[in-house]
Amino acid sequence: MLSAESLALIDRELAKYPADQRRSAVMGALRIAQQEKGWLATETIEFVANYIGIAPVAAYEVASFYNMYNLKPVGKYKLTVCTNLPCALSGGVNAAEYLSKKLGIGLGETTADGKYTLLEGECMGACGDAPVLLVNNHKMCSFMTPEAIDKKLAELE
Repeated sequence: MLSAESLALIDRELAKYPADQRRSAVMGALRIAQQEKGWLATETIEFVANYIGIAPVAAYEVASFYNMYNLKPVGKYKLTVCTNLPCALSGGVNAAEYLSKKLGIGLGETTADGKYTLLEGECMGACGDAPVLLVNNHKMCSFMTPEAIDKKLAELE
């Protein structure tokens, strides 16, 4: 279900915790599985749960709670725009609308070519840099004006 490389990485996560607390590795293990697969199908979540020795429902609870986990396929670039109140007041909603218009998709949708998925996100802890955009859960981009968005999209091309 997962490559030997991913299993080795999960084993490293497991080694960080005492044997009776293996469930603590679930977030890292799900992240590793998602990096390999691109998203977390039910079968993948169950595999990870069984591998680390927890009930599949416990792993699914984690995967469905945090928005960093993709429970359905997403584009090559997952763009999450913060629209929480501080970002909204500083242009977060406008940034989301601009991206939606520019990409021709709504929030929660993926472009036909599979390149971009646009999502709305909650607070990312960078209110002073609003509006913010998170690319693939790893790269936070600040002050996302239309010009900054155009520049970021050009970089992703």
